[in-house]
Amino acid sequence: MINLSRRKLILSGLAATAGASGLAVVARLSQKYGLVPPDHGGIYGLGETLTYASQRLLTRHSLAREFPHSRISPRPFPNEISPLTEEFKRLQGGRFADWRLSVDGLVAEPASFSIADLKSYPSRSHITELACEEGWSYIAEWTGVPLSHVLNLVGVHPEAKYVVYTSMEPDTWDSIDMADALHPQTFLCYGMNGGDLPVPHGGPLRMRLPRQVGYKNLKFITHLTVTDKLKGFGNGCGSVACEYGYAWYAGI
Repeated sequence: MINLSRRKLILSGLAATAGASGLAVVARLSQKYGLVPPDHGGIYGLGETLTYASQRLLTRHSLAREFPHSRISPRPFPNEISPLTEEFKRLQGGRFADWRLSVDGLVAEPASFSIADLKSYPSRSHITELACEEGWSYIAEWTGVPLSHVLNLVGVHPEAKYVVYTSMEPDTWDSIDMADALHPQTFLCYGMNGGDLPVPHGGPLRMRLPRQVGYKNLKFITHLTVTDKLKGFGNGCGSVACEYGYAWYAGI
């Protein structure tokens, strides 16, 4: 007799009910096990729930593929960014010495970190692919401080479920669950291919999530909020991208 793990049993139940009784039953099972994404409402919500629940059950601790140096793309595509504000130009003129990342919410000690502070902490690097939903991709070496390290410094409360991260680009923010926030490949990235992170690629600081598609990897990060719910952010679906029809969880 084959012994199935609890995780496989749950996933098997989700898949079976999806085929036999429809996605509405899947939603109830996902709710029971805390596997409902913030964008579960709407016409595609039940499908998003099944995707998120399946990914979390099967790939919670999996690693994105890492590549050798020989595979680094010679001309990484920077993608389009909004016009730089006067405030950004001022910070850039000062070599980002005045740039700050603030962290608040469900933490013991809200804090503010300079780029120099972040560079003083233990750094990590990985050579991974950034894949865009528009069809292009490139491979680069990314260097930064693991987000988990910064969260440990501020002391995350046990009831925390999400980290909301906000860009200096106007009206640009996103969020991830604690599984991705604490994942060893999730960086607050300040370096690329052996140098500082170039401005067209999000310098001085961007979120780097190699297990999710490009639009989750926001550029120009200035603020993190640790929270147990997302209802107070935008329309409650977890990100600005969701408000334009994209999925909140975009795992690859």
